[in-house]
Order: sequence, then C-alpha cells, then structure tokens
Amino acid sequence: MTQSLLARHIRVALPALSLAVLLAAVFYMQPRAMSYVGLNLLLNLALPIAFATIAQMFVITINELDLSIGAYVGFVACVGATWLRDDPALGVATLAGGVLAYAAVGALIHVRNLPSIVVTLGMSFVWLGLAILVLPTPGGKAPDWLRAAMTFKTPLLPLAIWASILLALVVHVGLMRSAYGAVLRGAGGNPRSVERAGWSLLRAKVVMFALAGLFGMFAGLTLVGLTTSGDANIALRYTLLSIAGVILGGSEFTGGRVSPVGAVIGAMTLTLAGSFLSFLRLDPDWQIGAQGIILIVVLALRVLINRTEARAA
Repeated sequence: MTQSLLARHIRVALPALSLAVLLAAVFYMQPRAMSYVGLNLLLNLALPIAFATIAQMFVITINELDLSIGAYVGFVACVGATWLRDDPALGVATLAGGVLAYAAVGALIHVRNLPSIVVTLGMSFVWLGLAILVLPTPGGKAPDWLRAAMTFKTPLLPLAIWASILLALVVHVGLMRSAYGAVLRGAGGNPRSVERAGWSLLRAKVVMFALAGLFGMFAGLTLVGLTTSGDANIALRYTLLSIAGVILGGSEFTGGRVSPVGAVIGAMTLTLAGSFLSFLRLDPDWQIGAQGIILIVVLALRVLINRTEARAA
C-alpha cells in the first residue's frame, strides 16, 4: 500500500519534476538564463502555448480531440493584427463568432455522432482559409493596448510565469473544484450517469467546445501581442504542441481525467524544451523530433509508474 501511494505521488509530481529537470539543465548550460531577463527570453512564448493547451484540454476532457486549434489560433492572430486594430467592433464580433463556431462544432459532433478528429481536421482548413482571407501575407500590427499588456514588466518574475500560474489556478478551480466542473468532467468519464442524473450531454459538449474556442482566442491574442504581427501559419504547430502539453501534464485521452495545472506545466516544459535544444545548437529541422523524444521519455516513465502503482495495489 505504501509503494502504491508513493507511485501515485510520483505520477502526480512527474510534470513538475520534468520541468524542474529541464530548467536545471538550461541553467547549467547557460547560467545567465538564471535571471529575470533570461527567464523572460526562455518562456516568452509559453503563455500562448499554455492557453492553446488548456483549450485542447477542455476538448480532451469529453473524450474528443481538436485538430484545428493551431489553425484557429492563427486565424485569431490575423484578426488581432488587422480588424481588431483598425475596426475594433468588427474585430470583436469576428472573434465572438469564432467562439460560437466552436460551440456549433461541438453540437454537430454530438448530435450527428461524428468523429471529432474528422470534423476538426476539416475545420482546420476552414480556419486556415479564413486567416488567409483576412491577412493574405504576413504583416499587420498588434493593437497598442495588446502589445502594452504583453510587454508589461511584473515584479520578481516575468509576466509569462505569473499569467501561467493564474491561468492554471483559475481553470483548476473552475473545472476541478466546482459542481458544474464535476458534471463537465463526468460527461467524459461517465456520460451515462451524467445523463441519468438529468444533465444534458449536448450542453456539456457545447460548453467545452465553446471554452476551447474562448481559450484558443486568448492564445491567438497573446501570440499577436508578443510577435506584434499576424500570419496565417504562425501557430500551426500548436495543434500537436497542445496535445503533447495536455498528455505531458498527466491527463488521459479518455475518462475525463485531466489536470489543468499539469497541462500548463506541460506547455511550459515544451516551451523550455525548445530553448534547451537551441542551446545545444541542434539543427532546427531536428528540434521537433528531439521534442518528441523528450515527450516519449516522460510518457514512458509515467507508464512505468502506473504499472508499479497497479502491482502495488
């Protein structure tokens, strides 16, 4: 029993341990990174990835998968760099329409019993096409208020770290500690029981997809605030990064078993891994593969811990 409890604690702590080990390796290779400016450079793009990862986590919570989040974030970035600056009313209406479209996709998947992978893959082409229509070539300019918000200097630690902590806590309280959050997780873990209790599975899926659209919108806005311009292809990698971040953070593909805190830590770990691989002077073409190897190693450790826990129980 003691061994099982120890294995459970290690499994819960694994995302944080992975981040700590990677951070220690970066500091060892580049001691100057152990400063406010160094941390800001290392984790500057962690916040958009964290928002995208949380968006993906909402969809995974109900046993679905979103293959359009990267293209959607790029679409939001294009809107943010053009219409949101030049015509704020049109920009806000367009972004709100994107969230509503996400909710409609969730309803379609549930009502027609369609595989989310196919539907969201199709939507990825829709979002990419819309992004190109809004901004045919990379450019545009972030609104001044958005750029000022993303470059604001917070005390002690960079904005990306404080904002990521706040994001993790807010989503954790809302999804893991609230009554309706338990219903939403139950829609993925035990949908029949949720339905027998009188809750609507359709509404749950619509809410979760709408939340995915909302947090994907936050990802696009923070990204354009950091890069100061838009590009339809700027966030295509976010689809795989968001899935990796969710799983790296300790969540499961099925059963409604997710961890908002772990998802944010997973996103920060993947961001830091990119910086670590740059310090190794690894060819950019190989960096994605190296990130995949890091992910496989961590997941292999998690499987080993799970087997140890099962044997001990």
